[in-house]
Amino acid sequence: MKPNNPFLVTGYHSPEYFCDRRQETETMIRALYNGRNVTLIAPRRMGKTGLVKNVFYKLREQEPDIVTFYMDIYSTQLLGDFIRLFASTVLGRLDSVPQKALGRVGKFIKSCRPVFTFDELTGQPKVTIDIVPSSEEATLREIFDYLRSSEKRCYIAIDEFQQIAEYPEKGAEALLRSYIQFVPNINFIFAGSKQHIMQQMFHSAKRPFYQSTQTQVIDRIARDEYYRFAADFFTRQGRKLAEETFGYLYDAFDGHTWYIQTLLNRLYGYAGNPDIGMVDYAIGEVVAESTYTYENLLAAYPASNIRLLKAIAKAGCVREINSGDFITEYRLRAASSVNSALKRLIDREMVYKTADGYIVYDRFMAIWLRQQPF
Repeated sequence: MKPNNPFLVTGYHSPEYFCDRRQETETMIRALYNGRNVTLIAPRRMGKTGLVKNVFYKLREQEPDIVTFYMDIYSTQLLGDFIRLFASTVLGRLDSVPQKALGRVGKFIKSCRPVFTFDELTGQPKVTIDIVPSSEEATLREIFDYLRSSEKRCYIAIDEFQQIAEYPEKGAEALLRSYIQFVPNINFIFAGSKQHIMQQMFHSAKRPFYQSTQTQVIDRIARDEYYRFAADFFTRQGRKLAEETFGYLYDAFDGHTWYIQTLLNRLYGYAGNPDIGMVDYAIGEVVAESTYTYENLLAAYPASNIRLLKAIAKAGCVREINSGDFITEYRLRAASSVNSALKRLIDREMVYKTADGYIVYDRFMAIWLRQQPF
């Protein structure tokens, strides 16, 4: 079923509703098809998840018998969390016949008791496991043995992979690497949004995943390509999206995919031909809807952190965060206090460091912050 609004803000439908990324898609398909794992790096909300789903869609067109898995580990805090999510993602999914699927799981998973349920819509078996720390490594080995037993080629995407580096268990990276390198029927996409951590994990000679993948970094979609994609959907409705209007929207958010999609989704839902005034109205609408969320989010931070966050929002982008001019203009405390606040804001992903300087991570929140008293 086709979506009512072609500008998707969640999920993936098909290539028709996916803008560009043709070169990146072809590069990743070629790597995976030829047995090379891929590291995919992009800031959050730049479209890496959509790209992964597009790659999987195209791979299934080429090889209908493959099995693809996607898991987002952003919320995991421990190795055990990862293993539970990994198990629920892959177990029971290698066979189309439920009885065969359950039999294969029972054959390989011995270190813990799998719990079987069935998806009400698809009838496919769903498996959850409960493990204790002492059996984590054994369970992980059994899951890989289960995957290795399949005659089907599998592709597994692990999103926000840098989270592995945050686990308190020592050797989590090395443990995963030791299993991943010995599953010839499986190729992986390791996607992450924290570029410096991903670079360290895959490009530092001291790390287990060093030079084990082909790296793909994605940036913003070119403005003219994005405009053609967007304007076409308005044209199909007998409406016109002016290039000037789209350019205003694109520049306002530096070509950042999710924000552009969000606003195009709103504009498409309004009546008439969108103009710059309607873009501003849509931005105001989104910001107003998020006010409660932003207020509650800031309640968890001390005043010094909030002041720095507001200062960065008002400046737009700050290259020299410790410069005397910046500290004086926004009446901040000493450089040591600024650095302490900055570290916390970066760790919590409230602030992001780009090639040009520090920005507020959530562009809509930055607009809201600029509207607040300083």
